[in-house]
Amino acid sequence: MQTNEIDIALSEVILKGDIVLPKKAIGIVIFSHGSGSSRLSSRNRLVAETLQQQGIGTFLFDLLTEEEDRNYENRFNIDLLTSRLIETTHWLLEDTEAKDLPLGYFGASTGAASALRAAAHFRKTIKAVVSRGGRPDLALSELHLVTAPTLLIVGGDDVPVIGMNKLAYDALVCTKEMKIIPGATHLFEEPGKLLEVSELAIEWYKKYLVND
Repeated sequence: MQTNEIDIALSEVILKGDIVLPKKAIGIVIFSHGSGSSRLSSRNRLVAETLQQQGIGTFLFDLLTEEEDRNYENRFNIDLLTSRLIETTHWLLEDTEAKDLPLGYFGASTGAASALRAAAHFRKTIKAVVSRGGRPDLALSELHLVTAPTLLIVGGDDVPVIGMNKLAYDALVCTKEMKIIPGATHLFEEPGKLLEVSELAIEWYKKYLVND
């Protein structure tokens, strides 16, 4: 499968992105990475590759320009990151060969908050959301607006984040599940744990990443 590197021309900036569409893709998942990360995140790319092998397209992009990323505060500006994700989603829906495919989000760390806030914005346009070690609690005030089936995945040893996810889980009124992976820490760096994340995500997307 070929990775196409593209420039995403938004209203104020041009962002870099990588899109992979398998033949007869059943849908496409947009990745929203966490603070200090980028489209080159090795963890997100591993998850993306497993999705691609199962016929699911992936779109990884930088939410910030290189200059913006030098300002540490921008990495935690959920309002800015959410607006970038929303505008990029509109761009994808309007200007690419993926525009007719069912659309999902995959959010990691703080990226889960922007993914859920964007899902609340788009409502039924977004078919499924998966959060990996996420901070969905940072989107608490808008979680009741999310209609996309949402899967929260947390490491069993990531105790503070488990509590944050339980708080968010209770606020969600859509189809939802929370999976705790035993023996995993926040980044799922332990052998085989990231693969477990991928398998759970694939199962979720195959079930819900479909057009009505």
